[in-house]
Amino acid sequence: MSRRSPRRRRGHPLRRLAVSLLFVAVAAGLWHLQERELRDALVWMGVPEWQEPSPLSFHRVLRNDGFLLGWSDVRVNALWVGYRVAPVGDGRIGARPDFRADWRTLWPIGTDHYAGSGFDRGHLAPNYAIAAVHGRGAQRDTFYMSNMSPQRPDLNRRLWQRLEEAVMDHFAPRLGELQVITGPVFPERFLDNVFNRVGLVEVPEAFYKILVVPGERPMALAFLMPQGVRGDEPLDDFLVSIDAIEARTGLDFFPRLPEAAAEALEGGVSPRGWALEEVANRPGRFE
Repeated sequence: MSRRSPRRRRGHPLRRLAVSLLFVAVAAGLWHLQERELRDALVWMGVPEWQEPSPLSFHRVLRNDGFLLGWSDVRVNALWVGYRVAPVGDGRIGARPDFRADWRTLWPIGTDHYAGSGFDRGHLAPNYAIAAVHGRGAQRDTFYMSNMSPQRPDLNRRLWQRLEEAVMDHFAPRLGELQVITGPVFPERFLDNVFNRVGLVEVPEAFYKILVVPGERPMALAFLMPQGVRGDEPLDDFLVSIDAIEARTGLDFFPRLPEAAAEALEGGVSPRGWALEEVANRPGRFE
């Protein structure tokens, strides 16, 4: 009776290990490519990055149906949200879903977390725009508590709401597909705001929204709105450059945009072509 050599028997586990490692490498590569394609479909010219890494710069990208979200477990807040909108025909959407906790966040943020605080659960990826463009499943994802940030009522229900309405009712029908990046702004010194929290959630001092019309000659419009607004101010009172928002947040928006194009797009304030004057003083739908 013949015997297998010990060397041959020892070789089988090594070959199986090599095949397993190859499989893992291929699967990881395919996952990375698929994830890159999905992210690129939601955020134009790359996911926002930090200009200078720091303990406060770490965030995780959470992919939702219809939008991406850069979550900070230090701020207990989204630092940015990216999504695309387009003109819609029938703008009717379903009933508002219930708020729900997001199991992906390190800290447990409950649906009643803001109760009695004087702050609203302010949507970053907006309910209506995401639902109208991306569907019911995406709408449900906008009610994750990770998509909420503390906003004063006069900002959330009036000025911010007016800007969100202008995006869908005016800018998208006029200009077509838009890339939107939005998020909070915190004080420059972390220690100045470390205890300014609703429970665990750090309270921003302002919020930004960047609109871009992609293309060979992209157009941009950017807004920076503080918490203490009345709500009836003209929208164009809050125009700023993208560079100004980058300076306040430490983020680098559209990192894959060539340097010359980035300077042209981000360095100034140019409302030409947006017809902002038509909606700057328009009252909100619910006022």
